[in-house]
Parts: sequence; C-alpha cells; structure tokens
Amino acid sequence: MEDNRPTFVPLSQAAAALGVPRAWLRREVCAGRVPAILVGRRWMVNLDNARGVILHRAQRHDAVGVRDAQ
Repeated sequence: MEDNRPTFVPLSQAAAALGVPRAWLRREVCAGRVPAILVGRRWMVNLDNARGVILHRAQRHDAVGVRDAQ
C-alpha cells in the first residue's frame, strides 16, 4: 500500500530544496503566503504545497509583469 501522507521538512531544508533564501521563505510562511505548521519552535513545510504556491506566484507574475527593482 502506498503512503500518500504529506511529508513535512524543516524550513531550512525546504528553502534549500526550493532554491530560495531561508529568510525569504520564513517571511512568506509568517505572512501566510506559504503554508506551514509550527511544531514546537520549528516551522515545518510541505514541499509539494510550497512548490505549488511558488510556481503559481511565478506564473501570475509572468502574466502581469514583475515589479521593477528599485
């Protein structure tokens, strides 16, 4: 039987796997833009969900244009 339960990893491991800075991912999690759960004092991130959110945001920015860097 296949185990389809989500796999959660620590925020730092998720950031490395997603290729984004840890501080950026933490801000996104704390702002509620990337789903995560707090286990004790440690944020745990579901990689599949986080990847989907980031991909969705990237596609949305491609459609409307990315803000100019200041």
